[in-house]
Amino acid sequence: MDEAVPHTNPATPENLFERLSALGIVTETINHPPCFSVQDGEKHTGHLPGVHVKNLFLCDAKKEMWLITAPWDRAIDLKCLPEQIGSKRLSFGSVDRLMRTLGVTPGSVTPFAVINDQIQAVRLVLDAWMMQQGRINCHPLVNTMTTSIGPQDLIAFISDCNHRPQCVDLR
Repeated sequence: MDEAVPHTNPATPENLFERLSALGIVTETINHPPCFSVQDGEKHTGHLPGVHVKNLFLCDAKKEMWLITAPWDRAIDLKCLPEQIGSKRLSFGSVDRLMRTLGVTPGSVTPFAVINDQIQAVRLVLDAWMMQQGRINCHPLVNTMTTSIGPQDLIAFISDCNHRPQCVDLR
């Protein structure tokens, strides 16, 4: 999957919002200072209702790519994760590979980034508990905004991007 073409023009938040609107999906978005970590997120968006997420961009030994989206307080054990999701041994993907495949930079990783993965090179894993909650808060392709979306609406968007997420109990 290394041969993915670099994104010279990845989707913008405005492109994302247009696509969500075209699908009839209602979201709420706030602007805030850049968030590069869970701690930044807690400081700037912790007041928002719903599940706040963290996203791990990972590669396995066969160079298959994975995007794991889970509640920001969920401990993810990279040694146990391959058995949970059906992968080989996992490690963090490079910044270059992240940009080539999902069109985002570190700190802005989000399940919304599948909008840029037009060849379905990345496998998306969503925490099962998270998907049973009322609202999910994600960055809309940049880390200076947070968008709140319903879990079924998130699935509808992901499906419209030709991805089939795997829901896994990541506890």
